[in-house]
Amino acid sequence: MPRTTVEELLKAGVHFGHLKRKWNPQMAPYIFMEKNGIHIIDLNKTLVKLDEAAAMMKQMAKSGKKILFVGTKKQAKDIIAEKAARVNMPYVTERWPGGMLTNFVTIRKSVKKMSTLDNLLKDANANALNKKERLVISRQRAKLEKDFGSIADLNRLPAALFIVDIKREHIAVAEAKRLNIPTFGIVDTNSNPNEVDYPIPANDDAAEAVSLIMDVVCGAIAEGLKERKEEKPAEKTETVAEEKAAEE
Repeated sequence: MPRTTVEELLKAGVHFGHLKRKWNPQMAPYIFMEKNGIHIIDLNKTLVKLDEAAAMMKQMAKSGKKILFVGTKKQAKDIIAEKAARVNMPYVTERWPGGMLTNFVTIRKSVKKMSTLDNLLKDANANALNKKERLVISRQRAKLEKDFGSIADLNRLPAALFIVDIKREHIAVAEAKRLNIPTFGIVDTNSNPNEVDYPIPANDDAAEAVSLIMDVVCGAIAEGLKERKEEKPAEKTETVAEEKAAEE
């Protein structure tokens, strides 16, 4: 059963692509028609690709894997932050730090530095710091929080990336490809769908369109997490029963 409908996609404006002169020919299979110089995306194909991506993301979540959400454009960043946080997934919405994936060890050091600064400010000796020193440390901590706070719990490389606007976030796409990390992406008519493993042909500029797609994929992740939680007690019960049988 589809997780959304063509009608809902249509209402959210998912079908609106870019001007014809800005199109990427690789998107031809996903374009339904041209209207007033604008390409219209085939929502039946969007639905198929969206369901395919959601199913895969559900399985990843069920396996306990982390999916990193990426989207720094103004109309998408708040949506991504809210919905990714709701399913306890890391996200990047301010800027993509160069080497986020390919130089992950260094990025983790920056994340750990937040804890160091926290301890410095809370330490009993902090009283020895003058007002200016405390202000400098606080500002440094705030900057780190803005850049890395949303990935503080990401202790290892993510299992996959979900990207809103793969053309804008081309550095993230390139880093993931270099490390063979699977990528999911909302792909508008000006982008190359072959750049990601699971392209979702859709309008990546309209907040309502991005919100609907995020609802679908995050809903799938929530299902995966719920099934994982339900299976754990069952596994524990089976293990105890097996141990008891072995003792007998």
